[in-house]
Amino acid sequence: MTTVRVRAARALVAVDKRRRTLAAELEHARRDLDDERDRGLLLELTAGVCRWRAELDAVIEQVSSRPLAAIDLETLATLRLALYQLRHLDRIPDHAAVHGAVEAAKALAGDRAGGFVNGVLRGYLRSQATITLPQAPGPEATRRQQLMYLSVTCSHPKWLVARWLDRYGYEDTAAWCAFNNQPPEITVRVLEPGADAATWLAARGVSAVSGSFVPGMARLAPGAWAAMAEEIRAGLAIQDEGSALVAHATGAQPDDTVLDVCAAPGGKSVLLWNDMGQRGVLISSDLRPGRLHLLRQTLRAGGVPPKVVALDGRDALPFGPVFDRVLVDAPCSGLGTLRRDPDIKWSVTLEDLPALAETQRRILEQAAAVVRPGGTLVYATCSSEPDENEQVVSAFLAAHSDFAPSPWTGPGADEDGTLRTRPDRHGLDAFFATRLVRRTPA
Repeated sequence: MTTVRVRAARALVAVDKRRRTLAAELEHARRDLDDERDRGLLLELTAGVCRWRAELDAVIEQVSSRPLAAIDLETLATLRLALYQLRHLDRIPDHAAVHGAVEAAKALAGDRAGGFVNGVLRGYLRSQATITLPQAPGPEATRRQQLMYLSVTCSHPKWLVARWLDRYGYEDTAAWCAFNNQPPEITVRVLEPGADAATWLAARGVSAVSGSFVPGMARLAPGAWAAMAEEIRAGLAIQDEGSALVAHATGAQPDDTVLDVCAAPGGKSVLLWNDMGQRGVLISSDLRPGRLHLLRQTLRAGGVPPKVVALDGRDALPFGPVFDRVLVDAPCSGLGTLRRDPDIKWSVTLEDLPALAETQRRILEQAAAVVRPGGTLVYATCSSEPDENEQVVSAFLAAHSDFAPSPWTGPGADEDGTLRTRPDRHGLDAFFATRLVRRTPA
C-alpha cells in the first residue's frame, strides 16, 4: 500500500510541475504493478485528488501549521492523498490511511516530513467536525458566494466557473461541476461494425446500458472495464458518445474521399470508415511519432485500411482541393472532459487559451484549402470555451466567404445547427462541432 501511495504522490507532483498529463504519468507508474487492485487504487487516488484538490487544500489550510506555499510538493501530495482517503473513501480505516501516509512521506521526503504529515492528519481527525467549507448558496446569495462554493467546495478553478456562471447561470454550473466530480462511466462500441454493444456484452455476461445518443454504443459502470475479461475487452473500443457524434456529424458517405486531420487516437477515423460503408478513401493524419503509432493500432483494430500520413496541420497540406469531407478535431484545452481528465482543471489556465486558439485557426485555415467545392469541413474540439469554438469559427468565416454553415440536425444539435454536448443537458462531456460547406463557384 505504501508503494502505491508513493507512486501516486510522484505522479501528482509530475502533474503539478506540468511534466506530463495524469494519464501519461499513470501509464508509466502502473507498468510493474502486477496486482490489478493496486493499479485500480493508484488510479482512484490520483484522479480523486485531482477532482477534489481545491477542497482538500482548503482543509489543509485549516489544520496545518504551515501555509500551502511552504509545504514541499511531495509532502503536499501525500497530504492530499491521505485526506482524499479520509474524506471520500470508506474502505480503508483511518489509522491505516494515516500510517500509510506517514510512511510514504518518509520515503519521499524524510523523517521530518513523516512527522509533519502525522501531525496534520491527526489534527484533522481530532478537529474534522469543526472544518468549514463554503455552503451551497441560497436564492439570495451573491455572485461571490456562488463562486466560493463552486471553486472551493465543488473544487473547480475559479476563473473557469466564473465563465460558466456568466454563460449558464448558477444551477447549470453547479450541475456541471457535480458531473465532473463523479467517477466517469465507460462508454464502448464493438469493433465489429454494426454490432450493438449492449446486446454483445449481455451475450458475454456483462451488464451494460445502451447509449442515449448513438445507436450501438453502451455505457458501463465505473470500474466495470477493469473487472472485464481480457478477451471481452479485446472486442471493444472505448469512446465517448460526444466524440462519436462528432464523427457522425461529418456526414461521411460511401465512396467519399475523406481526410481526418489530427486523427489520433483514431476512434473517429474508425467511425468515419464505417459511415463510408468501408468504401472510398480515408486518410488519417497526425504529427508526433507516438500518436501516429497509436493511430495505426486503433485503425488496425477497427479494420480500417491504414492510410496514415505524418502531417503538421499548421502548415500547408500536400493535397489539392479534392476531399469530400475534412474533419479537424483540433488540439485544444480539453476543458470539456474534466470528469475523464480531472488534472486538466489545474494544468490549463485562462492565459493558455489565446495560443490554443491561434493554433486552431491555423489548422482550420490549412484544412479548408483541401476541401473540394461542395465539400464539407467540420471543426471540432472537446473544449467548453468559446475562445476555442465559436470565436475560431467566426474568425474563419469572416475571412472565407467561400464557406458557409451547414447545420447539424442530429443529437446534440443546438438551435443554430452546431453540435454542442453539455454535462448539465446531456450527461456527456462537452464536445463542440460545426459543419461548414464550401460553396460551388457560380
